[in-house]
Amino acid sequence: MRWTNRSLFGVLGAFLCTVSVSTPPRTIRAAGAPLEAQSHRVTVVRNVDYAANVDYPDGKDRLDLYIPEGVTNAPVIFSLHGGALWAGDRADEVFVGQRFAAAGYLTVVTSYRLSPQVSHPAHIQDVAAAFAWVKRNIRQHGGDPDRVIVIGHSAGAYLAALLATDSRYLAAHKLSPNDIKGLVPVSGFFWVDKPGVAPDRPKVVWGTEQKVWMEASPARYLRADLPPVLLIYTDGDEEWRQKQNGDMAAALRSAGHKDVTVRQINGRTHMSVWTKMLDGESEETSSSILLFAKRLLSAKGQ
Repeated sequence: MRWTNRSLFGVLGAFLCTVSVSTPPRTIRAAGAPLEAQSHRVTVVRNVDYAANVDYPDGKDRLDLYIPEGVTNAPVIFSLHGGALWAGDRADEVFVGQRFAAAGYLTVVTSYRLSPQVSHPAHIQDVAAAFAWVKRNIRQHGGDPDRVIVIGHSAGAYLAALLATDSRYLAAHKLSPNDIKGLVPVSGFFWVDKPGVAPDRPKVVWGTEQKVWMEASPARYLRADLPPVLLIYTDGDEEWRQKQNGDMAAALRSAGHKDVTVRQINGRTHMSVWTKMLDGESEETSSSILLFAKRLLSAKGQ
């Protein structure tokens, strides 16, 4: 999806008009989803502060928890919104929390700081801080910190991939990519220096130096021991983005990675491949993620 300055500022302006207010937990059902997909009622805990000793504007240092009722030691899905690192917020991702928590996964939907207020690596540093909070605190909310997968859409897919490949960001919290049990980038990108990404986007995001662009690219850090990967994209994605997903799968395998799956979902746009998750239990994106999560996160003996 090509973001124009007009569309980016328009979306961002709408978000900046929203005031974050702490609310008590509440129970919701995944509206529009079939009965089987609603097997768990969902309690929502909003505006959890993941960054101690800081207070970012517009609640960008906060995350929301979608907790399946009746599940103890639940597997965890950690989700990152898209928006070109320029727009977006966890408040727009309620459907993600609903879909996966109703299926029995404690789902964490986080915010992070955006450009133009910050530049790389602030976005990924925030994501690493949020993930570290999950690892150290999710048990008290009923989640299993040893069974966490990371998913994301578009720019969020990029951040998910960078978190799982460039070990520096988790190392700052005394963690490693081994703490991620699976990775699902949806319609993401992996080479920042290639057309469609930094060369064609506002330079406030990654700057102007090609060396920085390369160092910010998840594809620079591929190796055999990365977490299992499910790459999802759609035929409605831009050609350059489709190519990056195919190239990423090939590069992972060339690096010796043995657990790489690619899923192309047809008939969707860059946005609807993510936003249609509540279209029923057979919806392709969310059902593919759930099958992947079940394979990786099922408790022993199940």
